[in-house]
Amino acid sequence: MTGWGLGDIPDQSGRSTVVTGANSGIGYVTARELARRGAHVVLACRNAARGDQALGRLRAEVPTARAEVRPLDLANQKSVRAFAAGLREDGRRPLDLLINNAGVMALPRRRTPDGFETQFATNHLGHFALTGLLLPHLLAAPGARVVTVSSAFHLLADVDLDDLNSERRYRPWVAYARSKSANLLFTHELSRRLARAGSHVTAVAAHAGYAATNLQTAGARMDGRRNAERLMTLSNRLFAQSAYRGALPTLYAATAPGMAPDSYIGPRTGLWGAPAPSFRARRTSNDTTAGLLWTASEDLTGVHYDFTSP
Repeated sequence: MTGWGLGDIPDQSGRSTVVTGANSGIGYVTARELARRGAHVVLACRNAARGDQALGRLRAEVPTARAEVRPLDLANQKSVRAFAAGLREDGRRPLDLLINNAGVMALPRRRTPDGFETQFATNHLGHFALTGLLLPHLLAAPGARVVTVSSAFHLLADVDLDDLNSERRYRPWVAYARSKSANLLFTHELSRRLARAGSHVTAVAAHAGYAATNLQTAGARMDGRRNAERLMTLSNRLFAQSAYRGALPTLYAATAPGMAPDSYIGPRTGLWGAPAPSFRARRTSNDTTAGLLWTASEDLTGVHYDFTSP
């Protein structure tokens, strides 16, 4: 995979894809490049106006694109169920590729309409529920993949199974790191369950390294910390790679032939560079922790996976 770039993405004609958080940053680049290669892409976006703007931009950059926007707020379980039901009612089968990309980073303490801590709800629970609800579509597609975007920040903190919603103490960056560890534990357990069911669906994870997106400044902006926002903006300008470069690990994980289940792909150096297998904390491959998080996620979302559906 030395020097792997956008030109190495295999033809995606005839494939159906959902990309969450596709209105900007890494999600937008991912959706655009998959559409450029012939995939039909659903841009799943929380903000409808921004989603429409992204779709217009994508069609201007890729005139042949087959793409559409659908509303999806991962912090709201009702919205997740409505999105999945919409695909089902449209007869959208099969689904070849689900990219769980959307996320929030280091926000002030917030609660979702369902009562969950916002980072855990958006980054993990929303994607857990979405994947489970779309599983029948994935099982109907030979060679389907689920790519969940984690972060190098997962190294900072493990999930706390006794306090998943950070009710005892809330620290924005710790909560973010825990949600990103949850992404890897989810991928690990999903891979195990798919293998046990004899499924052809492959679950993998990726991370962008240090890429300049609006994620880094959102928390400081919401908290009114102007100096922190300016510092992060400057750091992005000086040190971060572009969203285009940051999207390469996700695109590699999504399209490269022969991807092993439970792979974790990131930039070669950890922060920058071409896609390569990435280091992950050993605890994110722990069967017991992954199983307990899975059970807790089922209880919290009410979504139970059916691996026998076609």
